[in-house]
Parts: sequence; structure tokens; C-alpha cells
Amino acid sequence: MKNVGMLGKLLKKFIKKEDGTTAIEFSLLVIPYLMLSLGIIELAVMYTSASLLEGATGSAARMVRTGQIQQDGGDPETLFRDEMCSYATVLINCNDVVIEVIPMDSFADFDSYAPSYDGDGNLVSQGFDAGGSNDRILIRAAYRYQMMTPFIGAIMGGPDQSLLFMSTVVMQTEPYDFTGAGA
Repeated sequence: MKNVGMLGKLLKKFIKKEDGTTAIEFSLLVIPYLMLSLGIIELAVMYTSASLLEGATGSAARMVRTGQIQQDGGDPETLFRDEMCSYATVLINCNDVVIEVIPMDSFADFDSYAPSYDGDGNLVSQGFDAGGSNDRILIRAAYRYQMMTPFIGAIMGGPDQSLLFMSTVVMQTEPYDFTGAGA
């Protein structure tokens, strides 16, 4: 009987102890906290990559708009890609960007120039033709962003854990072949 009383006192003393409570609570909350933090970082990097692609396409499109690419004499697609790559140097692998530049008859024809995709959902380029002076031009750049975290990749990216980012610019080139008032 004396042993039962002593065991009861030890059990009461053990139940009243709260020394490891914080460690147990932390171990239950650390995994959801890390998943949430990594998800926020993944989304920030993803949106930054999309913004970089948009900015790089706009920067390179300016060279088409002003006629620099058409008048340079070099390979227009290489010049365009070099301009894009100089803008987006950090989060985007420039070799994986698919570019298409297509002259259009009018701005109303934009709907007839739908993008085409392969079986994996990647953009298939319809060519690179920077057009001439006062042409309407459609520029598309597509980049497949690979998710870094498997959990977020499975939720947002699907089975291949990636998303296709596409940037589109529709514009009219400037009259860069202007000969001047003295001509």
C-alpha cells in the first residue's frame, strides 16, 4: 500500500510538470509553419520570374518598334534574344524562352494569331519576322517555370510541377525608314 501511495505522488508530480510543453507545441507547429513560409517564398520567386519575362519582352520589343533590329544587319532573332537575356539575367534561363514575332495585317486580326502548343503544353514558335516600317507586330515570349518546392509545385504546377508564363506585346513599328525633309 505504501508503494501505491508513493506511485500516486510521483504520478501527480509528473502530470503537473510543464517543462516540455513548449517543445511539444513547437514540434506540432514547425512543419505547417515551414510549409507556409516556403510556399510564400516560392510564390514570390514565381511572380518575380513572370514579371522579369514581361519586362524583358517589353525591352526587346522596343528594339523592334524603333527599327533597330530590322536595320542592324545581323540576325534579328539573335539580337532580340540577346536584348531579352540582358534584361532577365537572374531567375530565367534564357535558353528556355520560346520567342515568336509575327507581322499582322491589322490590329483586328489579333484573334486569328492564336498561339499553338505542343503535346506538353509548350509554345510552338510560328517564326521570327520583325516586319518593316509601320507594320503591326505580334510578339510572344513563353517560359516554362519549374517549381522549386514539391508541395506547392503539386498544387499549382500539376504533374510536371511547372507553369507556362507567356508575355505578349502587340504594337505598330515606327516609321523608321523616314528619309527626312530634304529628300
